[in-house]
Amino acid sequence: MIKTTKTNVLTMNYNIIEERLERNNKERRESMAGSRFNPNDADKLMSTKRKELIPPNMVIEMLDLNMKDTVADLGAGNGYFTLPIAKGVKKTVYAVDIEPKMLEMLKVNAVEEQIDNINYVVSDIENIQLDLVNKALITFVIHEVPNLDKALCEIKRILKPGGQLLLLEWEAVETEMGPPLHERIPSQKLGELLRGNGFDIEVTHLNPAIYAIEAKTV
Repeated sequence: MIKTTKTNVLTMNYNIIEERLERNNKERRESMAGSRFNPNDADKLMSTKRKELIPPNMVIEMLDLNMKDTVADLGAGNGYFTLPIAKGVKKTVYAVDIEPKMLEMLKVNAVEEQIDNINYVVSDIENIQLDLVNKALITFVIHEVPNLDKALCEIKRILKPGGQLLLLEWEAVETEMGPPLHERIPSQKLGELLRGNGFDIEVTHLNPAIYAIEAKTV
């Protein structure tokens, strides 16, 4: 017969709690990863259908680039916007993405198009690992960020005084493409958050499903 001591009981209870915490943390990580874009679906980002819905040249025109601009593409993915931006400036374009696989795909695409002014930065949006830039673009990423205020504060930090941010997101309406409705951020709410973080903003709807916010640091 095995004698159960108080120490044994405490050890067993501690192990059970530790297992539950680890299981909860794993479920939380999996849940967060589930809302992030899957690199296995990267081809969809370059699809003809997407280019018809979100013409890259039209979006880039809104950035009003000049050759001397340094630009950060936040959530660059495999380069849907990064590549044409890099063709439009002489200085460095910072391709920032939390997923290394996406940046590796972007590197391949850049080599194929003979583009050599892209700096690849593995980073999340809440702690952006780069210095000041003139302009920043963030497209269809903000709805994936756990802490919006922290992310917007970081974006403002990396922008030079008078710097420009162009943000594209899915409007809170049902559409065939894009994230589930419950993950979307209404344009009015995101506009209020940007104002609260020190931006002057202008909201434009590219179509009923997608809005653009042009924001400048105050």
